[in-house]
Amino acid sequence: MADTDTLRSPTVPPLNAATLGVMFVAGAAATVAFDFWGQIVSPGIGWANLSPHGLAKSLLGTFGLPNNDFAGYFVHFYLVGLFGYPIGWLFIFKPIWERIFGGLGGWFVPAAVYGFGLWIFAIGGITAIAGLPFFLNFTGITWVALVGHVLYGIVLVLALRMVSRG
Repeated sequence: MADTDTLRSPTVPPLNAATLGVMFVAGAAATVAFDFWGQIVSPGIGWANLSPHGLAKSLLGTFGLPNNDFAGYFVHFYLVGLFGYPIGWLFIFKPIWERIFGGLGGWFVPAAVYGFGLWIFAIGGITAIAGLPFFLNFTGITWVALVGHVLYGIVLVLALRMVSRG
């Protein structure tokens, strides 16, 4: 029987090419799921259309950086989707979750909680920094973004698990 210290010690992957590759693949899958939901499914059923590159453009403009379409897509897809959010899961959120909760919730619950946290960060925080209304005034896009970020977290962790198993 394992002792509780072993169960509570967080696992942090090594920072190497293999970890970066797994992050890239999982981040790509999660970003595609996020964009598919927000730009195809949601508007297809009559709900809001997400435009996350627009938020990235607004943020870049706030800092006086180039904020054209290419820059917005680059920040959203590459910097955030492929690297930023996966780094947040692997090196920050997952170790903290494991330290506090151990294996509680399996993989699904912490993945969904992580996605919810991403929504708070992006729609509650980044929008404010970019000079946009707090939580985008809780319009339809706010709730579509909530589903999208939770979906991102779930697909990210599922893909990380699948790729890591080979």
